[in-house]
Amino acid sequence: MASETRRTHHQVTFAVLAAGVAAYALLQSLVTPVLPTIQESLHTTQNTVTWVLTAYLLSASIFTPIMGRIGDMIGKERVFVATMSALAVGSLLAALASNVQVMIIARVIQGIGGGVLPLAFGIIRDEFPREKLNGAVGAIASLIAVGSGLGIVLAGPIVSALDYHWLFWLPMIMTVIAAVAAHFLVPESPIRTPGRISWLPAVLLSGWLVALLVALSQAPVWGWGSGKVAGLLIAAVVLAYAWVRVELRSAIPLIDMKMMRLPAVWTNNLVALLFGIGMYATFAFLPEFVQTPKSTGYGFGSSITESGLILLPMSVAMFIVGLGASRLAQRIGGKTVVLVGSLISTVSLALLAFAHGATWELYIATGVMGVGFGLAFSAMSSLIVAAVPPEQTGVASGMNANIRTIGGSIGAALMASVVTASPAADGLPRESGYTNGFAMLGGALLVAAFAAILIPVSRQKTRLVEFADEPAHAEMAVVPGGTVVGDKPE
Repeated sequence: MASETRRTHHQVTFAVLAAGVAAYALLQSLVTPVLPTIQESLHTTQNTVTWVLTAYLLSASIFTPIMGRIGDMIGKERVFVATMSALAVGSLLAALASNVQVMIIARVIQGIGGGVLPLAFGIIRDEFPREKLNGAVGAIASLIAVGSGLGIVLAGPIVSALDYHWLFWLPMIMTVIAAVAAHFLVPESPIRTPGRISWLPAVLLSGWLVALLVALSQAPVWGWGSGKVAGLLIAAVVLAYAWVRVELRSAIPLIDMKMMRLPAVWTNNLVALLFGIGMYATFAFLPEFVQTPKSTGYGFGSSITESGLILLPMSVAMFIVGLGASRLAQRIGGKTVVLVGSLISTVSLALLAFAHGATWELYIATGVMGVGFGLAFSAMSSLIVAAVPPEQTGVASGMNANIRTIGGSIGAALMASVVTASPAADGLPRESGYTNGFAMLGGALLVAAFAAILIPVSRQKTRLVEFADEPAHAEMAVVPGGTVVGDKPE
């Protein structure tokens, strides 16, 4: 009876999870177009204000897998509520910040919210009817990218109508509502992974992520050949090697390396890395491109609001396509959907690189991009969830999201280096810098298409529907190829 009650209210559970994920996604990008405004208001330098983004990125990279693991251990619902609470506290502190140091601390606290995605996937897998699982996972995965795109679209109107503080007040209100609703409406997960957090792997994971992301984010400022960047990259490699060795020897690993070596897991993670390179760098640099003064001969001189609207077709297309991607995957297979999404995304970056003379061309390019991203993101998330046992859903999906974030940092750093390689006399980038940069991002997505070919094809079509009348948390097993099948209870 309890299981049936959980399944009866799965739509309410989805609405609560979606609200929390949307708030986190908005905070990823709302501040990106208004960093100059924050810099001026907090009386700081351009180099320092970039840490408003970097601190959030670093914190989310560290806490995403950790919060997913804790949720698997002690209960996903209670950790989801705790994560939402941390996101609300960080947003409150950011809204009240009177100097950049407090703002950076607030963004670190907000980064704990990175755990919402693996926790949401885990709750969906535990609570949803089998026939609804893939669609829900795909919708939540799309919502992350949609929310990030909408954050850039909404930033301008919010700042114009109110001020930049409301970029944090509004998500705070959303997260408080989501936390309260989750506490009262989302049932606690029945699946647990007994154990404890292995802190040495957690410290090593944090260490190599911090070293890598600081090096990549600061490389355009310090120079790719600088000793600081080289030292951090070497440190990242050494710490990553030590982390893998410790995880392999640990009786209770933070992240199971055997799981990470599953063909369906590592191939999807590789695709996620390459998509992160393409997506987040586009989010960061397309608004800059259209805000460039018309005097350069290629810019549009757009306002913050106008530049954000360029990404609106992408957000709309991604959300619509994401909702139907699971049905398409059932017909042609998740691997094929990821491959098609990768190829469509490659076309969109090619359009941005070589057809950007008018705003209507940009709208078409971002609309095509939304179709490609929506297909690939939805299918990738479903494949990851299906490839691992239920007790590892949180940490596996958390690492997949984390790898996208790392890819985003790599892409933004590389894009910054390419765009600013040969500035004009007035210090602004040349058009060729953006052309080469968008072409480079398109190349990354083309490589993602080749990586998608490596994703294993499941020989057993979904048997999820076959046992749809059973509780969603019935015993599951993973068969070769990554298909999750349900065992009928005896």
